[in-house]
Amino acid sequence: MTYFSLSNESLYTFAISFVAIALVLFTLRIYTQVKARQALAVELAHRDNFALGISYASYLLSLVLIIGYLIDDFSLALMKQTPWKVPLLLVLMLLFVKVGQAIHRKWILSRFNEEKAILKQNVCAALVDSGMLLGNSIVVIGLVNWSQTNSLYSLLVVFVNFLMIQGIFALDSKVREAQFAKFNQGASLQTNFTLENTSIGIRYAGKSLGLALALYAGLASAEYYSGKMVENVFTLAVHCGFMWLAVKAMTRIVLMIVLYKVNTGVEVDQQDNVGIAAVVFCVYCAMGYLLIQFFT
Repeated sequence: MTYFSLSNESLYTFAISFVAIALVLFTLRIYTQVKARQALAVELAHRDNFALGISYASYLLSLVLIIGYLIDDFSLALMKQTPWKVPLLLVLMLLFVKVGQAIHRKWILSRFNEEKAILKQNVCAALVDSGMLLGNSIVVIGLVNWSQTNSLYSLLVVFVNFLMIQGIFALDSKVREAQFAKFNQGASLQTNFTLENTSIGIRYAGKSLGLALALYAGLASAEYYSGKMVENVFTLAVHCGFMWLAVKAMTRIVLMIVLYKVNTGVEVDQQDNVGIAAVVFCVYCAMGYLLIQFFT
């Protein structure tokens, strides 16, 4: 009887994955130190910069998610045949995530400097930024899984659809800003991020992650048409658009049930109720996850 069921190939794959993760995380630590303009240990431990800690943690999770997906998707035999493919895809996926983060910072939330606010220990800013970073990581994994990225043309298809999905993120963010202004006498959501309302950051991150999970469901359920750009863009627009509307409808219904007679807008926007914001965060992520289970 065999009590240890792991094969040698599994152990080799695990070792390669762990080394890759360690190398990338080391690079990330150096990059974060340069951004913080001082030693990371000083910023996190001596200054107790919780915001930078949250941002740093989201980078770590994003990297592990992407590396874990790549190692799971490629067998050891395939890595030996094309050893360049996994590192190339890793670099491309990380680049897509950074582009998505830049779009979020410079365009979607153009009136709010997240990077500067994080260095000033603004936890709300860190939560907002981390939610979109992890959301983009989920979307990039979904895009690569959908297309398999086997050629330069498929990479072009991924890039075009990535921009289309960023448009959905932007539209969803504008809807959130409009709703915030409606229930807060015309106040700006982006301006309120600077007031360090932690519950607003938690809710925003939850909505970003819930939407990303819903978009992943749309990507997983859509068919990929090899060599057909228009069909791919139209198919993903329909699938992802449907999942966006579905996650919003489902969360609204569930929140009406679990938070009966609770005005979540007042509790989160005006009273900084972290508990209510945490419930909203959980419901959005849960509904996004359910869509993945239903449609994949």
